[in-house]
Amino acid sequence: MAYKKHTFPLPLIVPEYLIGEVKAKLAYVDENIVSGQVSEKGDAITLILRDELTSSQIGALESKATKVAEQIVKSAFKPRIQILEDHLDREVPCKVDPMEQLINTGEISKEAQGIYAIGPLLTRLIDYFDSQFTDLADSFGAAPYRFPTLIPASYLEKINYFRTFPHSLTFATHLREDLDLIQDFSEHASCDEHGIDVSMNSFSKIQAMLTPAVCYHLYFALADKPVPNDQLVATAVGNCCRYESSNLVSLDRMWNFTMREIIFVGSKEFVLENRETARKRMEDKFAQIGLAYRVETANDPFFIGEFKQAAFQTAFQLKFEILASLPFQNSTVAVGSYNYHQDFFGRNLKITLSNGKPAQTACVGFGLERMAYAFLAQYGVDVRTWPANMREAIS
Repeated sequence: MAYKKHTFPLPLIVPEYLIGEVKAKLAYVDENIVSGQVSEKGDAITLILRDELTSSQIGALESKATKVAEQIVKSAFKPRIQILEDHLDREVPCKVDPMEQLINTGEISKEAQGIYAIGPLLTRLIDYFDSQFTDLADSFGAAPYRFPTLIPASYLEKINYFRTFPHSLTFATHLREDLDLIQDFSEHASCDEHGIDVSMNSFSKIQAMLTPAVCYHLYFALADKPVPNDQLVATAVGNCCRYESSNLVSLDRMWNFTMREIIFVGSKEFVLENRETARKRMEDKFAQIGLAYRVETANDPFFIGEFKQAAFQTAFQLKFEILASLPFQNSTVAVGSYNYHQDFFGRNLKITLSNGKPAQTACVGFGLERMAYAFLAQYGVDVRTWPANMREAIS
């Protein structure tokens, strides 16, 4: 398919530290956009389009794309990044993207954009990393939990997810309880390149979604009651879904991925102390693995108009990201994070301490597929090039 390219100037300059964020959000501007780029100077946008559009359609696209840039840039200021650990200079032998070899050897099979089946080597590597994170959970005496992949839509509404991350939501539905509709679907439904060809009227009203984070389930299980003994440590692993449109291009951006979390609930002192202890213990584990990475303060700009929240997040050190090196493109990917939510969940869900105050929460989360991908980007797909302890662990 021959795509069309369209470049237009911006009425403002996108600062260098925001170019990546604007680029990522361009994917959500319009279904006709295959991808988008922001110029190095931040003064223009280039859109790759699926179809030839009329001048009025192009004008509408320019208007929406400009709005995204303006809303993200407005009120923003360059965050001051604090680096807690820096091991990016750790020597690693590989500088090749492992994706092509993983696909050629059948280690991964792309089923759809952002959806991959994973083979034996990657599975063993993911299981090994999860065992390391489970060891970390055990060091805190974390209680094991299992949570569903589905989450009630009403839950996400209560924690303001609809407003902050609407673009990443994934909806679950089913055929309406109507015999005629069900029979018609079974006889006539078909799929084309765009999906199932059927009337949306056939589907029920949406009651559930695919969960974007593991820890949310625990907070709702604790809602409307006091925390036993004023503190709780829990762990769970589960499937998470965050839709990222045309950004879903590799194992570092998956629609459906697996996350291991260790969750702390209690007083401010309790959750912050444990978050820091978890970081220090993981520093030793990452050294044994040989991972090249850095831990620094992060910001997660919400959708249009919410960048000030990201600045707040950075200023109060609410999130530290684990950024693993991707040597083949001289960049990093976030493979995990150390998060502090203050009393957001305690206050909104009425999770209380014995003194009646809202509980505070923190969590440590690791993306298992991203961990494996980053490791292979640093050490290659050939097990013989791995550190001896990693070869031993996998074998």
